[in-house]
Amino acid sequence: MENKTHRSVTHALLCLLLIVSACGNGKQDSAEAPAPASEQRQAAGPNDGEQTEEASERSTSSFMSDFLPMEFSVLWKPWSGDFEGMVERRVIRAVVPYGGYQFFYDEGVPSGAVYELLQRFESFVNKELERRHIRVYVVVIPVGRNELFSALEEGHADLVAGDLTITDERAAQFSFSRPLLRDINEVIVTGPAAPDLPGMDSLAGQEIFVRESSSYFEHLQGLVADLTGRGLEPPVIKTIDEMLEAEDILELVDTGIIGTVVLDDYKADFWAELFPNITVRHDLVINEGGSLGWAMRKDSPELAAMLDRFLREYGRGTLIGNVIFNRYLADAERIRCVNAGQKLDDLQELAEVFRQYGKAFNFDWLMLAAQGFQESGLRQDRRSPAGAVGIMQIKPSTAADPNIGVSDVTTIENNVLAGAKYLRFIADRYFDDDGINPLNQWLLSLAAYNAGPARVARLRREATDNGYDPNRWFDNVEIIAARRIGRETVTYVANIFKYFVGYQIAAERLSLRAEQYGSVLTGCSALGAEASST
Repeated sequence: MENKTHRSVTHALLCLLLIVSACGNGKQDSAEAPAPASEQRQAAGPNDGEQTEEASERSTSSFMSDFLPMEFSVLWKPWSGDFEGMVERRVIRAVVPYGGYQFFYDEGVPSGAVYELLQRFESFVNKELERRHIRVYVVVIPVGRNELFSALEEGHADLVAGDLTITDERAAQFSFSRPLLRDINEVIVTGPAAPDLPGMDSLAGQEIFVRESSSYFEHLQGLVADLTGRGLEPPVIKTIDEMLEAEDILELVDTGIIGTVVLDDYKADFWAELFPNITVRHDLVINEGGSLGWAMRKDSPELAAMLDRFLREYGRGTLIGNVIFNRYLADAERIRCVNAGQKLDDLQELAEVFRQYGKAFNFDWLMLAAQGFQESGLRQDRRSPAGAVGIMQIKPSTAADPNIGVSDVTTIENNVLAGAKYLRFIADRYFDDDGINPLNQWLLSLAAYNAGPARVARLRREATDNGYDPNRWFDNVEIIAARRIGRETVTYVANIFKYFVGYQIAAERLSLRAEQYGSVLTGCSALGAEASST
């Protein structure tokens, strides 16, 4: 089981290298060469504001608190408030359902209509606030469908972004944005295992499979009431695993594992081109004329107003919004298997190398993967004008320094070795005093990898002089960096932080999905293997 889990996490991460809304790939051309071994470590000042956040109490909405590093649990820690508080915290937490046209990974790059809209929303917010460098970030967190609303209700998220049908029950509990899509019908979809269904009454006594958290489940109660009220047998509503997205469910229908499901008509039509054995029954409507929107807590009217202003300019129905949605609703096969052109063996090799050197230099391997993605998009063939090489974008002269001792960085293994060893050298040489907690040691080391240890040492001294904590990156040394360097290093560190948080969440979730359904869902890997063999 351990090897199976290892393979599942590896494939899940590197087949979908994830997440979170990036602000661009701004960075220095290469890591600065290490300081001479004789140079003394910069003394750090007192850490009056050290983060000692306790782990969030486990709730039904979250498996995340169990595997996020303790320092990152602050993102998931319950908090509620309106837009003003989010600006003060500099983060808007958006939970999204993973999969389909909304959010997926195309050769390691976060993609999808909802992801792209959230990127634009982040830019819109910062433009409205006139923020250039010290920005407010929209952090995207993928969760199970059944966790979307509970995450919002319990204060783990500020916004649910996705294809949420606005039902009476949901609207009584949450606020919704202006509709992104209107006139949606929820229809029956059948496959080879379904019985003949000449009309709505023929659903009496039949099994219908839906996720319990879906609007379909809520609206099927109306069908149950109608049929029983007329003396007919109610349908047998079977709940299906919340881990499965629309395309997964339709694959089970297509292969005859289950017979009858309910789906939004536009989604069913979209996926029908990929699953030839399904039939979209536009004549069997469970709910008619629905609207889709994004959800917030009712105590967030300022956020709702900001989001509505944004959607008036960028939502579906606007020129830009239509272009975004149409782009992702054009090719079901590409979205179902976005990594078909990339060799799984290559991805496996990368994961193993990150694991090896993460363990050797005491980093979570996903930290190194996140940094490699920010540096090069995980491309070993990348070369910068300044001479930085490979996945970790490290200069040969830096790698060859006696503190690192790697003479050749042209191979994947040596490149990751050099980058990981250099990052550990920076952490131990410059940021290893008792006043710096592990999270900030890593963040400050990333800043030094990008801007150079000597420059970050100067930034920390200036932070002290200006009343900031020199032992904390976010909202402290980061602010001085924005003044002196600009957006480059600030964005570099923020992106890697967000990628890492997302990698942690997605790897766990996709591992569970692969373990439970790998034998019946072909998904990306199988389709990719077929594509690469033709």
